[in-house]
Amino acid sequence: MTTMYKERLPKHEKLFIPFIMAGDPTPELTIKLALLLEEAGASVLELGVPYSDPLADGPVIQRASKRALEQKMTIRKAMGLAGEMRKRGLKIPIILFTYYNPVLQLGEESFFALAKENQIDGLLIPDIPFEESVAIRQSCKDNGLTFISLVAPTSKKRVEAISKAAEGFLYCISSLGVTGVRNGFSERLHSFLEEVRELSAVPAAVGFGISSSKQIEALKDHCDGFVVGSALIQMIENLEADFKIDEEKTLDELKQQINELISPLLAER
Repeated sequence: MTTMYKERLPKHEKLFIPFIMAGDPTPELTIKLALLLEEAGASVLELGVPYSDPLADGPVIQRASKRALEQKMTIRKAMGLAGEMRKRGLKIPIILFTYYNPVLQLGEESFFALAKENQIDGLLIPDIPFEESVAIRQSCKDNGLTFISLVAPTSKKRVEAISKAAEGFLYCISSLGVTGVRNGFSERLHSFLEEVRELSAVPAAVGFGISSSKQIEALKDHCDGFVVGSALIQMIENLEADFKIDEEKTLDELKQQINELISPLLAER
């Protein structure tokens, strides 16, 4: 875990980690959404890079990726947005969420130089299996980035290895499959989260399907935080037309929806 990530991380007992797509619905609104999320209580920001073949993403985030690509968003531009967020006062850690191919196309040397230039704190690459991540994890360490790992309820031996190597926070996948809003989770989830918390030295945050305050209330005693992606992207999508009519009023409405969603976390702060 990098020193900068630690310094920027708010002292929240339970983490709220929202995911937004760079360029959705526009690059300028992406910056304003980041600042709104920090104001609403975000602990860490996951900034997604749009990708044409997103293996882990469900339909909601796929549509966000398509909208961002229509805005001509690239990994280089997404990293530039992070830098602009910093200039406008964003203080929380920024984790870049990208598939590996855009990093490969940019070149690792250029990627890490841009990450440093734009004050990005961490990296999450969902399509590199843990067993094949040794080189990129070392590159992150050499360049001052925190590498975020994903862990799913699979074999206990694998869960243990991933948990012990985790930095920053450990992204616990609530259920197998792609991202998306879910009505419920398996009975195994509680024991999985407790197992990860016992093995990991960093906070265990659960994601994939977190979409209601009831879910957060039911799970908050079993984890250290929540990653909210599809539910937030769906809110943004639903308000897309309203942003064009009255941006300020729509941002206020979105903030109210976010506060309602994470109310069990805010009640403890």
